[in-house]
This record gives sequence, structure tokens and C-alpha cells, in this order.
Amino acid sequence: MSIPPPPGPQQPEGQYPPPYAQGPYDQGAYAQGPYVQGPYGQPPYQTWNQGYSPFNHPAPVNGLAIAALVLGILCFLPGVGLVLGLIALSQIRKRGERGKGLAIGGSVLSTIGLALWVLALATGGASDFWQGFKEGARDGASLSLAKGECFNAPGGALTGETYDVDKVSCAREHDGEVFAVFELTGRSYPGDDAVTDTADRRCYGLRDSYAMDGWAVPDDVDVYYLTPTRGSWRMGDREITCVFGSVSEGKNLTGSLRNDETVLDADQVAYLKAAHYLNAALDSAPDEEYVEDDLPGHKAWAGRVSGALTRQAGLLRAHPYPADVKKPVEVLAGELDKARAEWAKAAEAADADAFYAHYDKGFKLLDPTKSVTARKALGLATTPPSADSGGSGSGGGSDGAGMQV
Repeated sequence: MSIPPPPGPQQPEGQYPPPYAQGPYDQGAYAQGPYVQGPYGQPPYQTWNQGYSPFNHPAPVNGLAIAALVLGILCFLPGVGLVLGLIALSQIRKRGERGKGLAIGGSVLSTIGLALWVLALATGGASDFWQGFKEGARDGASLSLAKGECFNAPGGALTGETYDVDKVSCAREHDGEVFAVFELTGRSYPGDDAVTDTADRRCYGLRDSYAMDGWAVPDDVDVYYLTPTRGSWRMGDREITCVFGSVSEGKNLTGSLRNDETVLDADQVAYLKAAHYLNAALDSAPDEEYVEDDLPGHKAWAGRVSGALTRQAGLLRAHPYPADVKKPVEVLAGELDKARAEWAKAAEAADADAFYAHYDKGFKLLDPTKSVTARKALGLATTPPSADSGGSGSGGGSDGAGMQV
């Protein structure tokens, strides 16, 4: 506290001290303004009329109210947005927080969004939306191809990442024809190599069920496939599409290659199903090209061929073909019996030389031209595939493509 100076000559003793001499809490000490001289010749501090007060802070905005509004605008998890809005209103009343308008707006929008979701689920719209979303995620896919459909690809290229295609009638020129569609399984993407290996193996295995008569497929037509990518896999894409396409650059397909139960008659189907057993056995040749490198493997293969010939001849004789078809089919079955005997001997061969001797005879007895007469009577293709089937007999391991009967 300040001590007043002694009374001067102009200040009689006992007179009241100047206003500033009163206690530091006396508001009258500052009545004369900021420039009244203090006891030591210093002016007192100016009054600060708007001092800091903690009660000047505005009330905070409720966080749940903000979240409710965001979810309501986005229509994402509308049920959650509605619940958050109601909780926010309760908290605002109890805590005196701001954001009542945000909470109400979020609740209203979430209610509308929830009603729309219920309507979509009831009418199947959600399922259609998700399916369309997945198809669109397939690297810009414009449509989903189904078995039996034909299409044109950009630039005529049939690659594993071709999805932006135009569906066209199979009667017109086209780049590809879908002969099978299947889906992969698993949660994580198996890798490009694994997807390609699976597509290659499965697609080649499924082609005969769509084009049962391999003779009716042009020599320049091969198997292609459209596969999921790592990006489309994350969106739920698991589909592999197997396609027939031309290997000749700039050449298109015309007309459908489909020849199965949907377009063939019962007699044609019976003949081709019997032939399938032999073709499948011939395609199961061991990887080693020369008999000397894997005699047990080639003997086992010869045994499979012999068994398939027995099954084929039996099926051909069992089916009730019309009279004009029955005779040429019986002649063919007799030729198959002769070939079966040689393949059976090859399966029992003691060494490679003995195997070659019976293999060569059995191979020649499977001459595709011997089935032309029966095929003509049935109305099937009569021009054998031109692919080299390894008919020289110099070694096993041929795929048997040219020996289809």
C-alpha cells in the first residue's frame, strides 16, 4: 500500500488526502481519469473496462450432431445417423451445448435415407445396384457376357483384360464367342499366374461340352479367356469367361460354333459322346515325348486308350440308330475293336521296342477318315482336323487332336 507524504505548506494538517491516497480497492481513486498524478509523480494505470472473463466462451458444438448430419447427407448407414441424431439432442439438452439444428437435420435426412434403403431392399433394387456396381468395376466393363453370346472387342484383341466389349449377333462377324463361364473361389486374389493357369486348364476342359463335334471347329480357332484383375477382385469379381476366337490376325468368326444338345439331335449326341471317351484318353498322354524316357507312363496311357476304345465301341453298338446310320456305325465299331487290341498289347509291352510295334499299328487303325462314312450318315462334319497328330508313330505324347472320330 502507498504511504501519503507529510502535509505541505498548502495542505493543512488533518485535511483529507487526495483521492488517490485511498485504499487500492477504492474505485474513487480513479475518478479523475487515467492521468491523475500518483503519490510518486507517476500516473496510475488506465481502467480496463472489458477485462478477460472465462464466461465469455461460447458453448461447444456437440460432436454427435455433426456426425449425424454427415451420415444423413451421405445416406450412408442411415440407421446409425438417426441414432446419433437422437443421442445428440439428448446431450445438448443436458449439457447446454450447441448443434440442435445439426442434430435435427441429420435425423431427418437419415430417416429419409433409411426409408429409401428399406424400399430398395423390398423391391430388389439394392441387389440390382450392387450387381451393376460390380460389373462396372471390372476395369470399365460395359456388360457381362453369358454362354452362347458373341461380341466384338476394341481393336479385335482378345486378352485377359478385355472387358469393354460390344455384344453382337453370332450371325454377324464377331471377334469372340463365349462357350463357358465359371467363377473362382477364395477371399484373397490368388495372383495373375494362378488365375491364368486355372483359366487355361478349365476353359480347354469345357470346350468339348459346348462344341461337341471338334471337326466342326475351324482349324484357326483357339481358346481365349477373360479373367478378373487384382483391382476387380476387390470389388467381388470372380468370373472367368471362356471364349472361342480366331488365331489369324484380322480374321473374324461368322456364325455360332455351338453344337451340343441344344442344337444336335439324339443320334448325333450319342455318337459324339461315345467319341469323347477316346479323345479324352488320347489327350492324357504323358509329358515325356519319347517312350524310352517314361515307359511306365506310356504303358499306362496305352491302357487308358484301350479302355476308352472298348467303351466307345460298346456305346456305338448300344444306341438305336436309324437303319441308314446303323450299318456305317457298326463298321466303325469293328475298326475300333481292331485298334483296341493293339493298344492293349502296347500297354503290356516288355520294353520300348515292343511298345512302338503295337503303338504304330494301333495308331494307324485310328485313322480319322474311317469315320467319315458314319459321320456323313449322321449329318456331322466330314472334314477331319488338319492339326498334326503325331501319326508317324515315332513317339508317344501326341495330343490326339487329329485322331478324333
